Amino acid sequence: MPLTCKGAKKPYWKGDQAQEPLFDRVDPAALRRPTYRTFVALLDNYKSHTGQAEYVTHAEEREIDAFLTACLNTKPLQFCHQYCRAHDGNIPSGRAEFQKLLYKIWFELYSREARNDSSGFEHVFVGEVKNGKISGFHNWIHFYLQERAGTVDYKGYIKPRNYNDAAADENDHLLTLQFTWHGVEKSVGSSFIGVSPEFELALYTMCFLVGDQKTSIQLATGSVEDDTFELDIVCYKMAHDKVGTSYPEIRSHWEG
Repeated sequence: MPLTCKGAKKPYWKGDQAQEPLFDRVDPAALRRPTYRTFVALLDNYKSHTGQAEYVTHAEEREIDAFLTACLNTKPLQFCHQYCRAHDGNIPSGRAEFQKLLYKIWFELYSREARNDSSGFEHVFVGEVKNGKISGFHNWIHFYLQERAGTVDYKGYIKPRNYNDAAADENDHLLTLQFTWHGVEKSVGSSFIGVSPEFELALYTMCFLVGDQKTSIQLATGSVEDDTFELDIVCYKMAHDKVGTSYPEIRSHWEG
């Protein structure tokens, strides 16, 4: 999955520092895997602006069920279930009950600006427009598909905070980006790159259910020798018991 990791900039720099798309190409076969295919099917189910109520059709309910079922057939979600159970005895032990819990925290609608205008999945993986700015939108697959469709314009990646940090390159699985979506800007947004939907769903779910608002982790990406990130997984609740947002926040990055 070659990247065009060009256009380093500070968040406050105006203008487009990247003349080429972020993604050169993505193997189409990857998007046909069960979790990818069922994930992509969900992306067109939402209105982009907050304040507009969402309505979930029976067909969309079946799409959600297909996605969660596919994810629960994978090792990341099975590990997530076991890990959450080990750290919180209130987490249901049965797979069907755990799938209902995943549905509740990720897909049940709640209010940001109007009744039933948002959900955790929509905010984190699809993105929303609120007060003239992009909110959420932390998923590389959606970014790639929207970039290919011409609705996302990659403006550049955000320079590391510290001079000692490793520079971003095409091997990285984490990037902090600046881009526009339908002409609306997101000045700073961090995303995992090239990971599976089940990886993100599992990681964010663990942090939501048994972690803190900021859960610090160290991640060795394995893309090059000793390529390591220290990061916080930021996770906030909405409506008491549902995902409001979740995303990675890079604190440091080194190689070798």
